[in-house]
Amino acid sequence: MRPPAPRRGLVLPPKSGPRFNQFIQSPQVRVIDENGENLGVLRTADAIERAAAVGLDLVEVSPNAEPPVAKFLDVGKYKYEAQKKANAARKNQKTQEIKEIKMRPNIDDHDYMVKMKKVHAFIDEGDKVKMTLRFRGRELSHQQLGMALLQRVQEDVKEVAKVEAYPRMEGRQMLMVLAPK
Repeated sequence: MRPPAPRRGLVLPPKSGPRFNQFIQSPQVRVIDENGENLGVLRTADAIERAAAVGLDLVEVSPNAEPPVAKFLDVGKYKYEAQKKANAARKNQKTQEIKEIKMRPNIDDHDYMVKMKKVHAFIDEGDKVKMTLRFRGRELSHQQLGMALLQRVQEDVKEVAKVEAYPRMEGRQMLMVLAPK
């Protein structure tokens, strides 16, 4: 059996967004007209009539105020502008990524300097850096060399980054996470 079709002329309350016209539940509202003038506190029904006379809707812009603040606006245009603003904010936000730098415990000085340049570049971009030290074969019995290397990294980046996860062993590798200050 199918649900009954909605009757024409029946307007459902807004599921999201601001309340407007007959959906405003407060008996009185502080009204601001289309020019930004404060008309004072009016009965909601009177405010709806005034808005309709100007050809606009009464839109609740600050529902938590006492009494709620309502403005003479076009509801569709107001929702559209709010959606555009939300999309622009979402577009401009920066997500923080985790970049990984892999090393070996017996890394040469020049190779170390190249890796550190990359670490500084990642941190300057605002990304976190995961330092991974791989141990192969008998290197695993000299974990103190790996710990010393990660402490050297920590000293080299202490002005621009803080250690988020201190060095720890995971199987055959030692990990440390750096985050921008």
